[in-house]
Amino acid sequence: MATWGDLAAYVRDQYDVISEEGDEIRILFSFEHLDEEDERTQVVILVREVLDAKHEWVQIASPVGIAANCDLRALLEEVGHSSIASGAAIMGEHVVLRHSLPLETLDIHEFVEPLSLLAGTADQIEEIFFGGDNY
Repeated sequence: MATWGDLAAYVRDQYDVISEEGDEIRILFSFEHLDEEDERTQVVILVREVLDAKHEWVQIASPVGIAANCDLRALLEEVGHSSIASGAAIMGEHVVLRHSLPLETLDIHEFVEPLSLLAGTADQIEEIFFGGDNY
């Protein structure tokens, strides 16, 4: 993986793309489940970022809920205990979990594993703090 174009092509081939505009791709990440009643998904947003006008990065982010509707301290403590591949931020009105990776030397496993970990953690945080599967 060396460019945003390479990553975007891989994502289009491997994931359920729900929208794409410019340097942003939104996917619906589906979790393997044991029964159809417990099927859960998570919206994940991939964005190309450029550092110092020359270094391409991919930001992986997933919304979990509206910031005003939760105990942010408790949420941050939970993220601190349960996440190894994401941090929490507020973007607009939403709490999101996010992680960034440089594209120049990125191996596909260095993308897939953090993506999976972030999506799983976001799904858990969403369930714990917002009581549903809205994103």
